[in-house]
Amino acid sequence: MPKKLLKRLGIGIAAVALVAIAVFAVWFYRALHATVSHDKANDYIEIPRRSTPDAIASKLVSEGVLRNKWPFLFYLKVTGSAKLIKAGEYRFPSPISALGVLKKLEEGEQRLSRFTVIEGWTRWDIADSLSHVVELNLKDSSDALALMNDASGIRDLDPTAKNLEGYLFPATYSFPPGTKADTVVGGMVKRFRQEWTPERAERARTLKMTPRQIVVIASLIETEAKLKEERPLIASVVYNRLSKRIPLGIDSSIIYASKLAGKWRDDGRVYKSDVDRRSPYNTRLVSGLPPGPVGAPGESSIDAALNPAQTDYLYYVRDPLRDDGAHNFYATSSDFEKGVRALREWERNRGGQR
Repeated sequence: MPKKLLKRLGIGIAAVALVAIAVFAVWFYRALHATVSHDKANDYIEIPRRSTPDAIASKLVSEGVLRNKWPFLFYLKVTGSAKLIKAGEYRFPSPISALGVLKKLEEGEQRLSRFTVIEGWTRWDIADSLSHVVELNLKDSSDALALMNDASGIRDLDPTAKNLEGYLFPATYSFPPGTKADTVVGGMVKRFRQEWTPERAERARTLKMTPRQIVVIASLIETEAKLKEERPLIASVVYNRLSKRIPLGIDSSIIYASKLAGKWRDDGRVYKSDVDRRSPYNTRLVSGLPPGPVGAPGESSIDAALNPAQTDYLYYVRDPLRDDGAHNFYATSSDFEKGVRALREWERNRGGQR
């Protein structure tokens, strides 16, 4: 065969090879970066220990998370990434690429249970909710409540605390399998301590208030305020009434007194028997702060307790012209009575329209 022909043939083969390599590279790149939609985004997929790369890829293909296992396996081979894959229980978002799958497998993931503490919840509310978290293996709410009687985690902040009321910070907590209930409760206290920053502690000292007093005031604000912007105003009412030795008259503290006595009817109504109950938590009968928090205050309520607005307000009542929980604020009892009458009139009209 002539040399020129051989040379041309060689060049042709090389060109074909280059084209083939280019085509493969494009296909391989797209296969790794193309996203796959699947219906397992809310399900955990377990990758057991000592799983081979082929077994992992096959499982992910069968679950619909990977479209094709060969690009995935080839990438593992040429990069040596297989040794970085961690066993665990994974949730893969949809859509996701093969490289996205590998990134999650390298980061590792465990099935996590989640538990949320709502702003204003009392320890009874938290205990009841905790008792329904199956993974914690609590017999009932009394088991959870007993864990909240250990106040050693806040003893330096609140030497007089008999339980963790007010110090179980409202947030969503995630925990892996096998976590014990006392660890979850401890996490709530730890989160409170993180929120009780040196700056907030210094602000409390400037106000000549103890951490406990601030938490008590914050818990009252939390249960009274629906709107974040009103919290400093409600705080100002609390401070103004304290300075004038006027009873605070806050219903949530009266309700708390009834809960302590085991008499709360839990129907959303405050009865005369609640109002008349002799208790240091009854802020209609007793001046000053109640002896302890009446719920779990969030960050904005703590900040409002530390930074009350400067007003002469002594009263507030719900604004009947708004449906977002807003209040009208008053400095005099006569103006307050007008506000109460307006609210009662609105309630009567509303009842008549039903």
